[in-house]
Amino acid sequence: MARSELEQALAALGANLDARGLRFDVVLVGGANLLLRGVIERPTKDGDLIGQRLDSGDVAAMRELPPDLARAVADVALAYGLAPDWLNAGPESLIELGPPPGFPSRLTCRTFGGLGVWSAGPYDMICFKLYAAADHWPAQDRHLADLQALRPTREELVSAARWARTHDPSPAFRSMLVGVLASLGVEGADAAVD
Repeated sequence: MARSELEQALAALGANLDARGLRFDVVLVGGANLLLRGVIERPTKDGDLIGQRLDSGDVAAMRELPPDLARAVADVALAYGLAPDWLNAGPESLIELGPPPGFPSRLTCRTFGGLGVWSAGPYDMICFKLYAAADHWPAQDRHLADLQALRPTREELVSAARWARTHDPSPAFRSMLVGVLASLGVEGADAAVD
């Protein structure tokens, strides 16, 4: 989906929910987040939701779409010829294992009828994309390209690397993380992740 297609699908989903008297506030990450923010232009195959934003401002992990939301997503998929999982529950471990400190305060919302789409902020996306790029290393895939498009500073990368190590402290992941940081020009990458 290109940005306009994603926005059209989200608007249709929000209208569908609104017509049913439903409201969902979801947290969007991944390529769809970056596409909506205008950080990238490459199309994305789906939107990854990692949680629901609660009235308290906290975020609750989402292992699967709630049934009413899943039905509305399926209706939009059918109407617009999209894949059934065009909007899906993404890596909930990003919430369960602890998002970057201050994560909820950096969320921004776009409302589409009965759908509030809360997008993770740029720093949080740096954390998530660095984690994904390291997890796929040495492949230099869309995660690395997305990370580069975010234009992170050295300080942001080092901070993100330290956060990523809280999710995977294994020596193998550390090695891949150092490889990504070095490829991005972070001097002293080996020492920076400890």
